[in-house]
Amino acid sequence: MTLAPMTPLAAMPSPSTAVWQLGPVPIRAYALCIILGIVVACVVTEYRLRRRGVVPGAVLDIAVWAVPAGIIGARIYHVITSPEKYFGAGGEPIKALYIWEGGLGIWGAVAGGAVGAWLAARQLGIPFTVIADALAPGLPLAQAVGRLGNWFNNELYGGRTTLPWGLEVHVMDPDNPGHALRDDAGNPVLQPGLYHPTFLYEALWNVGVAALVLFLDRRLRLGRGRAFALYVMGYTAGRFWIELMRTDEANLILGVRLNVWTAALVFLGALAYFIRVRGPREYLVPVGEPAPVTGPAGDVSQVDLSARAAAERPAAPEGYRVVTEEQFDAYRQTGVLPPVDDERPEAATGADAAPDDADEAGGASTGSAATEGADATGRADADGDDTDPDRADAERTNAGRADSGGRPADRDS
Repeated sequence: MTLAPMTPLAAMPSPSTAVWQLGPVPIRAYALCIILGIVVACVVTEYRLRRRGVVPGAVLDIAVWAVPAGIIGARIYHVITSPEKYFGAGGEPIKALYIWEGGLGIWGAVAGGAVGAWLAARQLGIPFTVIADALAPGLPLAQAVGRLGNWFNNELYGGRTTLPWGLEVHVMDPDNPGHALRDDAGNPVLQPGLYHPTFLYEALWNVGVAALVLFLDRRLRLGRGRAFALYVMGYTAGRFWIELMRTDEANLILGVRLNVWTAALVFLGALAYFIRVRGPREYLVPVGEPAPVTGPAGDVSQVDLSARAAAERPAAPEGYRVVTEEQFDAYRQTGVLPPVDDERPEAATGADAAPDDADEAGGASTGSAATEGADATGRADADGDDTDPDRADAERTNAGRADSGGRPADRDS
């Protein structure tokens, strides 16, 4: 009788180096993954904000507030939940500021980033719930990319396993951070056995959460922050069971890891919000009628296209107001702002300039065959709510309406 081999036939390797020197500057894999994740989140959020009526580039203004606030919040959460590393016996309080040595909590990152995004929303005049819903699928994708940094750092793995995707884990050199300890022959030293790659489980789960948010947002047309609440529920549900698999040091409450309790409580809060809050998806139009842009006259061969593109780039409006999807579609097709409700006269700048046209646009948006045709032919993207920009441009041209420098960009641009 032949005994089965005790050594697994397959394994997932880990990098032995997580820091590279570029002259005197250390390049850390974890930091690169975090930055790449932020870029992914910004790209997704920018796309979704445009589709809801926000002018291009707004996500950069939001990121200026949200990213630093998120990093600060992540560090504060880590220090509060692991105080013994900095304020206990033998701890060094000054190292609470050494963010480059690691130690960021996703819960603090989301909370701090939310505060920064809220401040940015007030500056830009954008409802905070619109920003939150636009960010909902991009944030888990950013987290998935960021988790790859844990792979480089040989950290956040689970218990022993013999599965084919078991992870090889290096013993990291405490005297040379970011590098594996090496034996006398110069080979990196490995921990005995293989381990569950819990960081990979979480990364894959986050990709699934992003797909779930996109799918349900398209089917249910979520608004008022409910897409973000759905992301929170999806992420915390996965974090609950993944956290139970981890073997790294953590503070315990009643014998259970602190982050398990946090995941459960945050899930319940998000669930309550998702159930209690109702409302249609929010679309935005600028406050006031944008000034029309006059294109250059003469032979088209003599037109400076780069100068024309710069002149027609949408400028950030003073603020936005929420309209229905039908009103937004009509605005996209005609360039005429929908009428302002009587209870909000302060937002009526420019809306009363052409009341007949506005009424026609409103009527067309709710019952005309033209709008139904646009709905039938122009909704083909991830959210299923786009109007074909080429058709919209043609209709605006035929109607003799000049484009405006302050009009929001196409939702699928």
